[in-house]
Formats: sequence, C-alpha cells, structure tokens
Amino acid sequence: MASVDVTIRGGGIFGLSIAHACGRRGARVRVIDTKGIGAGSSGGLVGALSPHVPEAWNPKKAFQLESLLMAGGWWATVEAVSGLGAGYGRLGRLQPLEDARAVEIARQRGETALNLWQGAADWQVVPVTGADWEPASPSGWLVRDTLSARILPRQALLALVKAVRAQGGAVVIGEAEDAGAVIHATGTAGLAELSVSLGRQVGSGVKGQALSLKSDMPQGPQLFVDGLHIVPHADGTVAVGSTSESVWQHEATDAALEGLLARAIAAVPALAGAPVVDRWAGVRPRASSRAPVMGAWPGRAGHFVANGGFKIGFGMAPKVAEVMADLVLEGRDSVPDGFRVEAL
Repeated sequence: MASVDVTIRGGGIFGLSIAHACGRRGARVRVIDTKGIGAGSSGGLVGALSPHVPEAWNPKKAFQLESLLMAGGWWATVEAVSGLGAGYGRLGRLQPLEDARAVEIARQRGETALNLWQGAADWQVVPVTGADWEPASPSGWLVRDTLSARILPRQALLALVKAVRAQGGAVVIGEAEDAGAVIHATGTAGLAELSVSLGRQVGSGVKGQALSLKSDMPQGPQLFVDGLHIVPHADGTVAVGSTSESVWQHEATDAALEGLLARAIAAVPALAGAPVVDRWAGVRPRASSRAPVMGAWPGRAGHFVANGGFKIGFGMAPKVAEVMADLVLEGRDSVPDGFRVEAL
C-alpha cells in the first residue's frame, strides 16, 4: 500500500470488523497481528449471538440490540464482498424454565420485550413438544426468542480478511509500522497495556473452553441450558461452551471440557454418541466495566481502543465497527458513556 489512513492492531473480531467498516468507506486500511488471525479469543468455536434478557434496560443492552438487529445485513455485505460464507443464521434460541416462578418471570419479560425490542423480535413462553432438538425442562415450558443468531467464528474471520483485502486493504501477519490513526484491538494484551498506561487495572483475562461435536442440525435453534451454550452450525457441527475460569494453570484445554460434554448430553440426549471433532481454549478480554471499551486512548494522540468483547464480541462487532469508523474517520462520537476508556 502506498499510504495508510488507519492501522488496526489485532486480527480478531473487533479489529477485522473495524477494518471492513473503514475500508467500505474508502479508507486505506492495514491490519497487523503478530500471532495470526483469530489467535486470541476470537478463534473459538461457539459463535452464539444472543441478547441479554429484556429488562433493566441500559445503554449496553440497547447497543447490543442494535448490533444484533443489524447483523443480518452487515454479515451479508461481508459475504458479498468476500465471496465467503460466515455461517450467520438468525434461528433463535430455546431456554428451559425451572418452575412456575421462572415461567411467570419469563412471561413478564415477554411483555417487556414487546417494547424494548421494538417489535423486531419476540420473547415467548412456549410448551415443550418432545422434539429431539429441545432441552429438558422441569416446568414443561421453554423461552423461545427470535433475536438470537449463530455464526462460525473462524469462518467469519476469514471472510472479513478477504473482504478487507478485496476493498484494497492489507492484512499483515507479523510486525509492521503504524501509520495514520491507530486502533488497538489486541485483547487481553491490550487491556494489560492500557492498564499500565492509565495507572490502574482496567480489565483482565478470563479463560474459556469449548468443544465441537459432529451432529447435523443445521436449522436448529441454539440452546441455553444452565449457563451452557449449545449451538448448531451450518457446517454440520454443534458447538458447546463455554467455561469461565478466572484462575487457571495453563491456557490449553483440560479436563474441564469433559464436564461441558456431560452437561450438554444431559440437556440434549440426542447428542449422546456424537464424536468430538474439535476442542478450543483461550483467554477472553473482560473489561472492569463488563462492557466493550471504545474511544480515544487518553494521552496518545491519534490512538484509539476497541477491546473487551469477552463473551459477546461477535454479537457486538457490527455496531462496534460502525461506531469506531464514525469516530476515527469522521470525528462523530457516539460511543456510550459506559463504554468509554475514561469510564474504567
């Protein structure tokens, strides 16, 4: 590239999504990752794009809603530019309800969702039907929402890389010099660097583990059972995850994965006997605010931060990308106050 308008450090979901958004607006973009695309937490398996419960509304939930609603069109554009599928599908989600009290609360949330979700998606309480792809529910009732979607994380990253290059951008694996505005989307290492820069702890890493089973249920909804995501994908696999480990001895997979598999089979007996085809472990960046961190890097002119996706990075990515492109390329600042670096 003869010149660069925006340098993005980090080849994960935030970095590549921002690169695509900037490139689509005509900016000359260079992505730099010293370890490889998806080498951090974005290279996982689960790919659950799911909303928070529709109650106690706040800017984080509103931002996530906007991102989930724009995701279908946004990923369709990525696929059209790149010529690669991202595995996106808005097929909804089922959650079991434990008892009559849980059913009552879920129905109240359904009423709230009519307003908060702007009529664009439903949160309904439905009876168990006995279908194979359905979680066991002690109450006989399930929550079904039509906002949840799924994506194949690694495939989506490859589609973004190809889209960035098709738009005239560069993706560099290794070291290269910064040029133009610099956006830091470097996960746990970036949170550590930001903590040193600001003189206070602004976040940390949380280890997660997941696995993938060969089980062909491509049009099934994802399931959320006792904190566990069970996500059927378009490639004939079902992802199961994930653990949340604040303390760990090493970053590799370990015996905790067997517990995930046992829980998944207990929730959905149809998965019994399905072979494990992949395992993953990684450390996800969690900001102290529990929200994404976005905006200018204090004291470093021309430098910006986009970090802290934690478990919701893929779901937040379309909106994060467009807001960061607005800020860096056009000077329009619509970062929610609770997401700002200064709020940490």
